[in-house]
Amino acid sequence: MHAETKPAATWKSRLKQELTDGILGFWMKHAPDETHGGFLGEIMPDLTVTPQADKSLVLNTRILWTFAAAYRLDGVEAYRQTAKRAYDYLLRYFVDREHGGMYWMLHADGSVSNDKKQVYGQAFAIYALSEYHRATGHEEALELAVDLFRMLEKHSYDAVHKGYIAALSREWQPTEDFSLSDQDLNEHKSMNTHLHVMEAYTNLLRVWQSEQLRRTLAELIEVTLDHIVHPDRSRFLLFFDEAWASKSDHISYGHDIEGSWLLVEAAEVLGDATLLKRVKQTAIAMAEHALACGVDPDGGMVNEADPAGVIDARKDWWPQAEAMVGFYNAYQLTGQNRFRDASYRSWQFIEASLIDHEHGEWFWNADRDGRPNRCQPKVSAWKCPYHNGRACMEMLERLG
Repeated sequence: MHAETKPAATWKSRLKQELTDGILGFWMKHAPDETHGGFLGEIMPDLTVTPQADKSLVLNTRILWTFAAAYRLDGVEAYRQTAKRAYDYLLRYFVDREHGGMYWMLHADGSVSNDKKQVYGQAFAIYALSEYHRATGHEEALELAVDLFRMLEKHSYDAVHKGYIAALSREWQPTEDFSLSDQDLNEHKSMNTHLHVMEAYTNLLRVWQSEQLRRTLAELIEVTLDHIVHPDRSRFLLFFDEAWASKSDHISYGHDIEGSWLLVEAAEVLGDATLLKRVKQTAIAMAEHALACGVDPDGGMVNEADPAGVIDARKDWWPQAEAMVGFYNAYQLTGQNRFRDASYRSWQFIEASLIDHEHGEWFWNADRDGRPNRCQPKVSAWKCPYHNGRACMEMLERLG
């Protein structure tokens, strides 16, 4: 079914219902940790809780961002209260009072289990804190976001080659442990870190009109275009040494389509017309490639490929969410209905294969035949309400 044959109002009503009941409702009902505060670290698809699971900075900042954004858009008091719960826990347990910044991982009881300063995690804290300020006017949250920005610029920024070193020790000293997870290469710089620093700085600029931040964001967009986007403009490169030599030929379709619209958002918020023109051309090219090479006829986006072809045909939840937004963004940039259709097919795949219509939230992934994975967690260090919640909110705004 083509998107134009499905009334936008119907699509919007389903997105709204999924956001309200399926995603936000699930997290408010099942995720709060009534024993230790904050939110549980892991919940399985059958709602079984893993009580001793660690609590990640990524999970907690993404919960804060999601509920702050939902409150900003809908004004529902329960969303503000959930955001406050996340903010209060973040402030009490994740902030490093001695050295500044945020810890990477906590035990279930709130004690520190991994104290390194992963720049990706600091970026999500900036993203979340600036959104909390944007939604509520909370001044302390903005001050903390600005402090984190200054810490990254002081300790992580590479003044020689530009960009950001992926991780440092608790004391902000050099470390040899750069990787986000055991699935990532242990390299000094990564696409993923820079994408989310850009996302964070974009949101911070919305609420803090600093000339230093403006210059920094402009440079980061240029670094992305010059070093992280492949020379053929169709996709991202993923891992790099300090001097930007590429260390991987893998293709991550989810990051490509996510990055395509986040780049446009960053350039629009910055307000640089010349940079925006470059970004839009790149975004369209990346959406073209992702659609041509990464999407199956059922509308689902496969995870990864290399130059020889697909190497991970699973369809994780987050690339589908980002594909829905990214393809619709490409439609808005070009007026080409095939991108709008691709966005709607992404939603159809989500409804058919990822949404848990019994318990709420989305399954971790589906296989290439569309069968959902009922073994991976619904809630975990990486399974958060941010990609799918944000996609629903973005689409509700974009559909008008």
